[in-house]
Amino acid sequence: MSESFDETYDVVVVGSGAAGLTAALGAVDEGLSVLVLESTDRWGGSSAMSGGGLWLPNSPVMRREGVHDTREEALDYLERTVGDEGRATSRERKEAFVDGIEDYVTTTERYGLRFVRSADYPDYYPELPGGKIGRAVEVRPFDTNLLGGLAGSQRAVMPMPAMTDDVWQLQRAWSTADGFVRGARVVLRTLGGIVTGKRLKGLGGALTGALGHALMVREGVPLWLDTPARRLVTDGDRVVGVEVLKGGRTIAVRARRGVMLASGGFEHNQEWRRRHQGVDGHPAGNPGNVGQGHVLAQEVGAAFELMDDAWWGAAVHPVEGGQAGFLVGERALPYSLIVDAHGRRFANEAESYVDLGHHMLEREAEGDNGAFWFIVERRYLLRYLRTFALDPRVNDAMKEQGIAVEAKTLSELARRLGFATATFRATIERLNGFARSGRDQDFHKGDSAYDRYYGDPTVRPNPCLGPIERGPFVAYRLVIGDLGTKGGVVTDADGRALREDGSVIDGLYAGGNASASVMGRTYPGPGSTIGPASVFGLRAARHMARV
Repeated sequence: MSESFDETYDVVVVGSGAAGLTAALGAVDEGLSVLVLESTDRWGGSSAMSGGGLWLPNSPVMRREGVHDTREEALDYLERTVGDEGRATSRERKEAFVDGIEDYVTTTERYGLRFVRSADYPDYYPELPGGKIGRAVEVRPFDTNLLGGLAGSQRAVMPMPAMTDDVWQLQRAWSTADGFVRGARVVLRTLGGIVTGKRLKGLGGALTGALGHALMVREGVPLWLDTPARRLVTDGDRVVGVEVLKGGRTIAVRARRGVMLASGGFEHNQEWRRRHQGVDGHPAGNPGNVGQGHVLAQEVGAAFELMDDAWWGAAVHPVEGGQAGFLVGERALPYSLIVDAHGRRFANEAESYVDLGHHMLEREAEGDNGAFWFIVERRYLLRYLRTFALDPRVNDAMKEQGIAVEAKTLSELARRLGFATATFRATIERLNGFARSGRDQDFHKGDSAYDRYYGDPTVRPNPCLGPIERGPFVAYRLVIGDLGTKGGVVTDADGRALREDGSVIDGLYAGGNASASVMGRTYPGPGSTIGPASVFGLRAARHMARV
């Protein structure tokens, strides 16, 4: 190491999402000095844009409410859902995640985070041994006035104080009594905030807002926006700092204890996506996620895993210049189905979005032309909220660009979509029969408690199945979307970056989507991205304090 440093901190965090902010908070809790770097002009990352939930089995939040869970059940469930997908999903890392949850909750609560359990939200495979309902937690709506000048640069997209268990009922706010009541509560919560002079945000805005308040406002941690990291500084085999571009000037920042890469995935880097995944991608995450941390880690010899995978899901094709509309609960509602380019169903529409995404990828690999359609009938249009179709201008553009196709009859819809009429009609008739009997014998839509979470309980005998028979019918073209990429740096139980031979790169840590996910190729429950990102962020800070 021959260069001098312009600034010195104990810990330098690259990225300002949940993983980075939690690592920074852990450093503060250990009495270490810390700097947070953000490459864009907005902080919070994809975490701020997300639902803000954290999947935290056997947490103190559950125990306070008397909800049964155990370490053994959580690990059994992880082994059955995640399995063995390489070093990222080792038993040691699974145990580190589960065992780090207690520390994460108790530490962040000491710094002002107020957690509430998403009591109705199931694991994504709740019928498997160890599966539960209500393991996810979130932060209560947060008053962003407390952020002062930082409020304007937060990357949050939800302007209302909505919470996770609001969302599934708001979808049917004008078709069911509980949906209407839930909608009224959100309105009253919003008005209450306005009356008291608060600017309340929920979901990911609440999580990152509360973390940002604890760090930057209460503890005075510096946050450098518009400051991309350009190079890791090494002394022999150890990472000792990072070179950044700030205000057009190159600055070298020393990190006495370690550098934390929490810079997100590479979903907005088309070159990398084509190379590793064979797709251009339709990401819903932070536009700043271009693989910055991956490049830095690659230059110092880090190992990588799961680079071919992502947090996949079905999304409505974007209009020109727009972003794809990621589908979550809309797929599980009755009076709808998803078909391929031939007009055939190929999966359980209500299954975990990552599973549906994998099924769409498999369909493409089988030689399909990649066209998928989400088809709804009149009752769906009248009863349910379509989050992807709220803006009249976008609706008009979707019709003009052939993304939304409307027809009065099923035969006309088949013709307009290029389906063989007999094939499409057979698909519809078979689904309608399942809707009347209450059992989807082909793909089991509505069998799982996870499916039914987003269904309509007023539709019987299966809240996820309704016959497709009343026009007009609308088909929305779907693409394979994602919430971010899954592949990244291989790390150990304390978030330390590893080389291909398993040796540790001293001074370098990684978390969140910059690291290879402990969840492997699946999605065990709501918040399986942010939960591990946060826990391993804190574990990394604890380890830096011991160095």
